[in-house]
Amino acid sequence: MEILGTTLRICVDDLEAAVAFYEDLTASPALRFERGGVSVAAIGCFLLMSGPESELEILRKVTATIAVKDVDEAHASLTRVGARVIAGPVPTPAGRNLIAVHPDGSVFEYVDRNRPAG
Repeated sequence: MEILGTTLRICVDDLEAAVAFYEDLTASPALRFERGGVSVAAIGCFLLMSGPESELEILRKVTATIAVKDVDEAHASLTRVGARVIAGPVPTPAGRNLIAVHPDGSVFEYVDRNRPAG
């Protein structure tokens, strides 16, 4: 499995203040979207999330987001080495993702940019 990069996931109370800080820090504009009642801003290698505590509680369990060339390949590699895929692969606005628990208990999201045909 080819890993292309990692995104750090940060839950914040004040998304606007956090966006201003990280845009200034990285000199990059935020890409914003909503997902499941959570407001999200992607800025460089940071993924800021703000929303209802019930949603954030789940999101906090995911250590990081790992970009891969192909989620299906990641799925095969992960299961081959003993990880447990607990969600996905599923389509997202940008591509596909899955959530996996590694044998040590760490939880990671794996994403690709392969948009489903349609």
